[in-house]
Amino acid sequence: MAVEEAPYSVLVSEPPFEQRHYPSFVVAETELPGDFDAASRTGFRRVAAYIFGENTSETGSSRKIAMTAPVTVTPIPTGWRLHFVMPNQEKLDTLPKPVNSQVALRRVDDHEMVSVRFSGWATAAAIKENTQRLTEWALARKLTLVGTPQVARYNDPFTLPWRRRNEILIEVAK
Repeated sequence: MAVEEAPYSVLVSEPPFEQRHYPSFVVAETELPGDFDAASRTGFRRVAAYIFGENTSETGSSRKIAMTAPVTVTPIPTGWRLHFVMPNQEKLDTLPKPVNSQVALRRVDDHEMVSVRFSGWATAAAIKENTQRLTEWALARKLTLVGTPQVARYNDPFTLPWRRRNEILIEVAK
């Protein structure tokens, strides 16, 4: 089953690295304390509940929203922020409101990111190693890193490790 991905255009491609431009999009997100794995599990369930119908429209009814990829986890001072990008046709004013007050909708302005793709599990060691590789690649190209590294995961939990698509994404100055 095909899952819609956040749209972007590739500005530079040197596999496994890319520099990308992302147009504006809307995310459903939640913030959580704790370690990466626990925050990822709890955050995923919380935001998934929103897209599976734990929401309300102006008419009082709920609706399902299509699943998208990637699911992104970003460190923040209080723990982690996990978000799903909403389908491309959705805007802030067309989305139903989350029932759970711990889920928020937010518009992300257009921006540029650098990325490195890797397979396997997104373990702490893999995240650290690939963040370092991406940082070195970006700095060697004289790019200015302006964001916090994000862990982006594209597959369901049942995908075999060698078929998994993970990325580290870091925003760069335009």
